[in-house]
Amino acid sequence: MHNFRELKVWKKSRILVKDVYILTQKFPKAEQFGLTSQIRRSAISVPSNIAEGCGRDTKKQLSHFLEIAMGSSCELETQLLLAFDIGYLTEIELNTVVTQINKIQKMIVGFKKSLQNLV
Repeated sequence: MHNFRELKVWKKSRILVKDVYILTQKFPKAEQFGLTSQIRRSAISVPSNIAEGCGRDTKKQLSHFLEIAMGSSCELETQLLLAFDIGYLTEIELNTVVTQINKIQKMIVGFKKSLQNLV
């Protein structure tokens, strides 16, 4: 079992959630229950699944939840690209948050690889 609160990837994922909430505050009210809600749920899913995996008994279970976190990060990236396409985000805002997502994705991959090396 890992202490998720000590994981850099979990900490960076929490910052991502905060940044996504700030970005989506400016979306139209008509999107509150649509794209805004979906983007926020995807963002929240990343650190949540990392934490849930850390609470599981086996490396296999942790790895599974890291895969879910990775999937959520890809979903989030897609939704942000759509928000950009619609005109809700500037290119600078999009690039900033996508850079964060890509760093977190690399960290998730690294964490999964480190699990394979544990005996």
